[in-house]
Amino acid sequence: MDNLKNRVTKVVRKIPRGETLSYKEVAGLAGRPHAYRAVGNILSRNTDPHIPCHRVIRSDGKIGRYNGLLGEKRMRLHEEGFL
Repeated sequence: MDNLKNRVTKVVRKIPRGETLSYKEVAGLAGRPHAYRAVGNILSRNTDPHIPCHRVIRSDGKIGRYNGLLGEKRMRLHEEGFL
């Protein structure tokens, strides 16, 4: 799982400000296209502020949660011009 964690965080660090990827897209770019739930679990445990996990959303376009806080994720995406 650590190897996947490193690949996921590398992908997420590259998401430009104001853009998003889905958990499924991140999983695919990390080389594990069916591991989107693992991506969610990895990002839910993120404590590094340099990894913009708020830029990862659900495949259906819904925002999802950000460290358990939907409002915080929405606010951060709005500040970046996504919403």
